[in-house]
Amino acid sequence: MIVITAPTGNIGSHLLSRLLRSAPAEEGLRVVVRDPARLPDEVRERVEVITGSHGDPEVVDRAFADADAVFWLVPPDSSLTPEAAYSGFTRPAAQALAAHGVGHVVGVSALGRGTPVADRAGLVTASLAMDDLIASAGVAHRALACPSFFENLLEEADSIREDGVFTDLVDANRKAPMVAVADIAAAAAALLLDRSWTGAGSVPVLGPRDLSPADLARIMTEQLGRPVRYERQSYDDLYSALVGHGLDAAFVQGIVDMKRAKDDGLDAGVPRTDESSSPTTFEQWCVQVLKPAVLT
Repeated sequence: MIVITAPTGNIGSHLLSRLLRSAPAEEGLRVVVRDPARLPDEVRERVEVITGSHGDPEVVDRAFADADAVFWLVPPDSSLTPEAAYSGFTRPAAQALAAHGVGHVVGVSALGRGTPVADRAGLVTASLAMDDLIASAGVAHRALACPSFFENLLEEADSIREDGVFTDLVDANRKAPMVAVADIAAAAAALLLDRSWTGAGSVPVLGPRDLSPADLARIMTEQLGRPVRYERQSYDDLYSALVGHGLDAAFVQGIVDMKRAKDDGLDAGVPRTDESSSPTTFEQWCVQVLKPAVLT
C-alpha cells in the first residue's frame, strides 16, 4: 500500500497519474485529500480515499494503517511561521509513521543541506528540519532535494502576457538548477515502487542544466515569440508586497531569507551528475505548459 498526500497538487497529481499507469496490480494506492471532488472520477474509482488534512492526527492515523510507503508533501501555509508550517504540520505524521511501522517515506524537500547558508535559508531551513523529523520516526527516508520549479513562473503568466516581464530576487546572471514538477514526480514514483533502499538520505533532482534569469528570459522570448525580460526585485519590496497581501510576517521573512540564500549559492552545493539530472528541458516546458498559459 502506497499513501499519497497532496494528490491534487502540482507534484502529487503527476505522481498519482504515473502510479496509476505503472504500479503493479498488487500495489494498493491510498490518497489523503481535503476535497475528494477535486479528484477526477476515474481516479476516485481506482484509489482508496481518506478525506481530511494530512496535518490532522486522526487522519494520518487512518491513512498510515497497513501502509508500506508514504509520499509526503507539505503544502506551505503562509498564515503560519515556517517552523509551524513544516515541522509543526508534520509532527502528527511522524508519530503515526512510527506507530504503524511504515517502512518507507519519500518526501519533497529542498537543496542546501551542508552548505554554509543552510541554517539561514528561511523556508529551506524549515524544510530540512522537517526531513530530520521524518527520519527520526525510524523509517527509511529519501528527501527529494529540489531547486526552484519551472512552474513558479506560472504565477507570473499575467505579467509575462501583459508586460513581457517576470521578476525574482537573484542576480540576472546567477546560474542555478531548475526542475519541472513532472520530473520530481517521476523520481518519487521510482523510489516508491522499488523499496529496496534503506536508511535516510537525499536524492537531488536538478533538471537538465543550470539556468540564470537571463537564460530564462532569452528562452521564453524564443519559445513564446514575443519579448520577455527579467526585472530584479528588491528584498524590501517583496517583503512589503507579501505582508500587504496578508501573509504571516515570519513566513514572508522565510521566503525572503530563502531567496537571499539562493543568491548566495544555496542550490550549488550538489555536483551535477547523470543520476541527479532530470530530462525535461526549459524549452520543452515552455512549449507544453507556459505557452498555453500565457497565449490563451
